[in-house]
Amino acid sequence: MKLKITGWMACCMLLAACGPGKEDQPESSDNKTIFRYNEISTVSSLDPAAANKLENIWVVNQLFNGLVQLNDELKVVPCIAKSWEIYDDQLEYTFHLRGDVFFHDHEQFEGGKGRRVTAHDFVYSFTRLSEMKEEQSSKYLLGMLERTNGVGVTAPNDSTLKIFLSKPFPPFLEVLTMQYFSVVPREIVAHYGEEFRRNPVGTGPFKFRTWTDEKLVLVRNENYFETEGNERLPYLDGVAVSFIKDKETGFTEFLKGNFDMISGMETMNKDVVLTREGGLQEAYKDKIVMQKSPFLKTDYLGFFLDKNLRKESENPLMKKEVRQAISYAIDRQKIVSYLRYSVGVPATAGFIPPGLPSFDKTKVTGYDYDPEKAKELLKKAGFPDGKGLPEITLNITSQFFEISEAIREQLRQAGISVKINVNPTEMQTDMIEKGQFDFFRKSWVGDYADAQNFFSIFYSKNFSPNGPNYFHFSNEQFDKLYELAMKEENTEDRYGIYYAMDQIIMDEAVVIPVFYDEVLRLVQKNVEGLSTNAMNLLNLKRVKIARRG
Repeated sequence: MKLKITGWMACCMLLAACGPGKEDQPESSDNKTIFRYNEISTVSSLDPAAANKLENIWVVNQLFNGLVQLNDELKVVPCIAKSWEIYDDQLEYTFHLRGDVFFHDHEQFEGGKGRRVTAHDFVYSFTRLSEMKEEQSSKYLLGMLERTNGVGVTAPNDSTLKIFLSKPFPPFLEVLTMQYFSVVPREIVAHYGEEFRRNPVGTGPFKFRTWTDEKLVLVRNENYFETEGNERLPYLDGVAVSFIKDKETGFTEFLKGNFDMISGMETMNKDVVLTREGGLQEAYKDKIVMQKSPFLKTDYLGFFLDKNLRKESENPLMKKEVRQAISYAIDRQKIVSYLRYSVGVPATAGFIPPGLPSFDKTKVTGYDYDPEKAKELLKKAGFPDGKGLPEITLNITSQFFEISEAIREQLRQAGISVKINVNPTEMQTDMIEKGQFDFFRKSWVGDYADAQNFFSIFYSKNFSPNGPNYFHFSNEQFDKLYELAMKEENTEDRYGIYYAMDQIIMDEAVVIPVFYDEVLRLVQKNVEGLSTNAMNLLNLKRVKIARRG
């Protein structure tokens, strides 16, 4: 038996309905400190089971807790579970729960007071997930848990939870940090049914207050279990999320001080506020703070490589040398510097991004810009100077158009003619999953902090549409290494296997990594304690807002 122990979790409170105004200000007469941000995407659900996109995850993370959580260094630390044991066969996990965690107050509880969380609540929460076949969270569970014993989760008593796996899975603790696996109360879910998604009750640092088309408001959970020193978290009185869809308006409101943070290049006028070197323009250096850090996200160009559905004689992209030539012909540094204002890192060291502990650019050889090498490979493939090579169609969504135009020009200079086809997002996703595009742009964001999640999209048993292998890439050596890594408990040895897997992906040019993305936030200077992490998870439980003036 091995004992593993680690740290905890929490978050924030108050506001009401419309757009940013004086009632949102920390200096207002009620002396409430409200953290305000704008969300240009749509929050579709506050149910942890549907926490499958960042805008949902950010809010769910304030409302709910799971057994374990990630710290900012992506280490698994305690949350509702104060400690755990992993048995030598790596098939049985025993979690010991805290006794001071309570659900938020709600009229459905006895006396309207939130009751204590027990291990039986986790059994219910996991069983519920396993029955939600349409949710990604269910697929994670059903693929890992031992099914001969119910759902593979039992509660010997109120404070002990046992989880049984069908086979060893070293990153299992990392998986449990996902918001999907938060604890929910049976009686509240039963009361609301599907409307629990709009009436969440959890254990988190903040409680749900209101949700309109204009604003979502959370208030401080006075009974939250995490502390810092002698102080109970969270420090904020509330969180207010506005839904201004127009980027210009949202950015202007931030500059006026009506939002405490904006996040992502798509929310800001990058040419106004950023330099080409990735810093703040001089006019803003004394007014706002820029936070930039690694993000577990790789933007790439992918190929559909199913040999049963595509013939090399009919599709030149089936030739490895053509794919490698395309990769050498792309100047990633220029793209990142000029089109992304140095937000991101040129992806020249494999598919795994910086931010994961298994990233090591000295262990994996990717593709630098080398147009002469590209021409050599084209000649080897039977297309000297691109002669005889038919026009290749690159399928993208509109957000990637500017970068695609630059890539098209770079490929043209290498003798490769490319047509850009812009598709609606839903159509792009659907067609990629169905294997309808030979060449496409996509990105992969880590669901949890282990490289296995990235490599799962190349495993031959994960062919789309039933899995994330959109390329229908099948390589016997890669599969053997993937399965070996899932049995390897020693972290360093597992990383060594990961490097070998990443090198196969690069050598076969299954994908063309273009850049590793970065978390980018602009924050008001009076905000304290807002940390960043490579999961781009918003943690507000330790945030404070200093009084202005």
